Amino acid sequence: MTSTIPFVLHWTTCHSHSFMESVQMTTKVSSCKSFSNPLQAKFNNFRVIGQVGFAPLWCSRSRSGCLRLRASISGGGIGGSQDAVEEEKQEKGLILGTERDGSGAVIGFHLIPQSGEVEVNEVNSVKDININNLKEAEEIEGEGKAQTRITYNIVFVTAEAAPYSKTGGLGDVCGSLPIALAARGHRVMVVSPRYLNGSTADKNFASAVDLDSRIKVYCFGGVQEVDFFHEYRDGVDWVFVDHPSYHRPGTLYGDTRGAFGDNQFRFTLLCHAACEAPLVLPLGGFTYGEKCVFLANDWHASLVPVLLAAKYRPYGVYKDARSILVIHNLSHQGVESAATYQNLGLPSEWYGALEWVFPTWARTHALDPGLAVNLLKGAVVTADRILTVSQGYSWEITTVEGGYGLHELLSDRKSIINGITNGIDVAEWDPSSDEHIPYHYSVENISEKVQCKTALQKELGLPIRPDCPLIGFIGRLDYQKGIDLIRSAIPEIMEDDVQFIMLGSGDPMFEDWMRATELAHKEKFRGWVGFNVPISHKITAGCDILLMPSRFEPCGLNQLYAMRYGTVPVVHGTGGLRDTVKNFNPYAQEGKGEGTGWTFSPLTKESMLAALKIAVRTYKEHKSSWEGLMRRGMRRDCTWENAAIQYEQVFEWAFIDPPYVSSD
Repeated sequence: MTSTIPFVLHWTTCHSHSFMESVQMTTKVSSCKSFSNPLQAKFNNFRVIGQVGFAPLWCSRSRSGCLRLRASISGGGIGGSQDAVEEEKQEKGLILGTERDGSGAVIGFHLIPQSGEVEVNEVNSVKDININNLKEAEEIEGEGKAQTRITYNIVFVTAEAAPYSKTGGLGDVCGSLPIALAARGHRVMVVSPRYLNGSTADKNFASAVDLDSRIKVYCFGGVQEVDFFHEYRDGVDWVFVDHPSYHRPGTLYGDTRGAFGDNQFRFTLLCHAACEAPLVLPLGGFTYGEKCVFLANDWHASLVPVLLAAKYRPYGVYKDARSILVIHNLSHQGVESAATYQNLGLPSEWYGALEWVFPTWARTHALDPGLAVNLLKGAVVTADRILTVSQGYSWEITTVEGGYGLHELLSDRKSIINGITNGIDVAEWDPSSDEHIPYHYSVENISEKVQCKTALQKELGLPIRPDCPLIGFIGRLDYQKGIDLIRSAIPEIMEDDVQFIMLGSGDPMFEDWMRATELAHKEKFRGWVGFNVPISHKITAGCDILLMPSRFEPCGLNQLYAMRYGTVPVVHGTGGLRDTVKNFNPYAQEGKGEGTGWTFSPLTKESMLAALKIAVRTYKEHKSSWEGLMRRGMRRDCTWENAAIQYEQVFEWAFIDPPYVSSD
């Protein structure tokens, strides 16, 4: 006996932005029919009502880790219930039975009556549904089962996120990686301060809307009130913590007189607010809830893992959450006087997690006990996983030279440390469409790059010489970037037939040196003091060689931009520079060559000059080899999607182990 029953299938998820699609399904119930392809049987009778345009909806997961579907007799309307599938078994008629793998995760569904088994006949053609929208469901070879990729609620906590706020690479990462993860189906929130300094930069927050959700934060000896602003853009919830301490002239961290004296307060406030945001903000109609992955970026966000362990988990909150510390630059750790611990809003017994003792030689006087609190150290102790922005840097931070006093602690936790090289925004940095450069080119046609070079020479007042090797530097003028090395080598560099352009700001001593060098070598050297986005793009496109003699470089972005534009990098072999620039070998691949640039080590003037001379000679005398270097660099995969896939693997590892719990 066969009967026809109309059903409305409701996909319900706490991850989507108040979005539900109803799918009408007509079934014929039979007691003996079966299918040779179970995956086809599951989707064979679906007919889409409206366009299914929100692919992540098909792969969203509930707190229990399973996709929740609700079946009801048509006419019952769209269900918004958050109940699990098992709780729906009380519904009359057919229900969706779940098929699970060994771990308990749902891998398939089949229609069954409450009283026994049933098979579903083929009625409508499977072509009525766009299977591309089910890209997260893949047939397991030989079994015909659906394997669904896990999705996560991800919360970035950061002091800066481009384009809203940025001083360097941290802003680039937290402005691009969340978008890449959201595009892969995850629900992503970025929490950062709402900076207002009275300049044109304030317009960056113009589209953010006040959520009218004021909360109280208990720290610094009293109750602090913060507001939240929100913008939904590129699939990401951009959440901005609003407080008067973020409204002042200057940069994000200081002004002309130095760093702000209340930075510890400002970023303690950020961390407390970020921990509350997933619980209290109904973004798109649903809060993120307690099962989140927190990504705490650098010392500014380092209290987040500590707060989860000390303030929330002991009371049963965030027991299913995980925290990942992302180290962009270990040299900045958020160290303050030990007396400030009482201001952080932490239980007194957790002082040891942040305790920091300066060595004798670093103390101010003989009676100074050297006691302090180190926010980054607290995160290293309590985070469930630790990431750095390149593989090389993940090793360097465990050494005496690169660990900045935390090397022993990081070595003890090296089993949970991984490095993932940053990507770049390939839409902004694309020589075929860059709005800042006068001529466009691509890896298939690089002939116009020389036109960018002559245009740059003309704009900066250098002699227009298309065949003269043009060397560039873009970056901060400080000790880390090896500016002292460039300064000492300039007399020898200027003896060669080259031109040199530098763009940057920082140490006034180096700024004055750049101006003086330009006056001394008007035909060969130009120094642009300050930072200018269009000029940085023009230098990247117009130069032949990019020099980066950094003492340490956790990842580095300029060498990635340079390779994308066919500009060959010459870099010190450290951190992310060593990871991303493959040394040129002209004899590999039967003389066709391999590599994308040159790395030099040790960090000495002689070593740097030797690498530069080889690069200049290759440019002048071996044009085919140089063209190969350019093309290999331009073809290199440096997208954020590649990095996002690696982040997903770390999320999976983080949830394999239990969260951090104090052993005391």
